[in-house]
Amino acid sequence: MVTVEQVRHVALSLPRAYEALVRDRVKFRVGRIVFAALSADETELGFGYPKEARDALVAAEPDKFFLPRTSDLRYHWAQARMAALDEGEMRELIIDAWRMCVPKRVAAEHLRLLGSS
Repeated sequence: MVTVEQVRHVALSLPRAYEALVRDRVKFRVGRIVFAALSADETELGFGYPKEARDALVAAEPDKFFLPRTSDLRYHWAQARMAALDEGEMRELIIDAWRMCVPKRVAAEHLRLLGSS
């Protein structure tokens, strides 16, 4: 199970990322683009995810992942139950979502620095 503080730590360690509170929900952004968000009760994590791959993600682990609400299906977005995620899995989801929002050179530089530490 991952905590809000673990999600925050990963998300805010990424270049250009910042936290915003929108309608009592914590969201992590790059510019105006949201790459991760917590539900109001902080039990669910929404994250950027390729539309064409999310049905397979949900089908593979339906107890862990689920589709966003109908009005959000047009976005590159998926959801997860935080109690079902481990820290490594959450880290990968957050970083991949962030990579969808930043210029490729920013992502490449950050990942290069991670690899050298």
